[in-house]
Amino acid sequence: MKLLSFERNGRTGVARLDTDGSAYDLLSAGVSDMLALIEGRQTIAGRGELLDDYSLLAPIPRPVRDIFCVGKNYAEHAREFGGSGFDGGAKGGDEVPEAPIIFTKATTSIVASGKPIDSSSDPDATVDYEGELAVVIGRGGRRIGADDAMSHVFGYTVLNDVTAREAQKRHKQWVLGKGADSFCPVGPVILTAGAVPDPAALRLTTHVNGELRQDALVADLIFDIPTLIATLSAFITLLPGDVIATGTPAGVGIGFTPPRYLRAGDVVRVEIDAIGVLENPVI
Repeated sequence: MKLLSFERNGRTGVARLDTDGSAYDLLSAGVSDMLALIEGRQTIAGRGELLDDYSLLAPIPRPVRDIFCVGKNYAEHAREFGGSGFDGGAKGGDEVPEAPIIFTKATTSIVASGKPIDSSSDPDATVDYEGELAVVIGRGGRRIGADDAMSHVFGYTVLNDVTAREAQKRHKQWVLGKGADSFCPVGPVILTAGAVPDPAALRLTTHVNGELRQDALVADLIFDIPTLIATLSAFITLLPGDVIATGTPAGVGIGFTPPRYLRAGDVVRVEIDAIGVLENPVI
């Protein structure tokens, strides 16, 4: 099932998206809020009413806390990034990590598909894109074993981990360079876990102005989804509605010589087959 959050006539809500693109407002089916649905405080009890003329929101417009993100989780991206000089304190060139690298993006960085990425948030004009699969936690927990981790997944969505590379380099950490307002486009929908028998088979592509830049399978992750959930929950109790961005493949702007940063007027399109298209203009 595909679920989206929307705004219409001053009201926000949750809708189910059919295969033909029709959206059905789930208010009459007992659901008014995505987090309440994920947490189990609301359940879908009916088809809902046909919805038209609505504005798309990020699937979880404001998660319960910052987005958990994983750095350098595709080997080729780790290699292209390791020697770039923008690696926030990492040393050396060919650096495939031995354990997951975890950082966060502020909830205030979240925008919906179709909303602009504000390049003025980076005065150095080094805005980069990173297309990623994001995991939405359903059932929370602490010390979740990898063998049980997938039962804690509510669904999946698409995320663009937009980054100000010079800020990332200057501050020798990743929070400021990645947490600026509008630097976390998410959407367009959450595809529920039951509709994804094998997330490793999903394919991610990123296009900038129609040019293919990234193309990879989720199977290429260094640390797979169960490992990420087990690693995080070993230290932090995961909550329903937590979002985990699993990492980006090779092909980001910093990987080119010279770097190919985003500029006002560009359009970034991140697509994961079965989930949908996350597309945002740059202003």
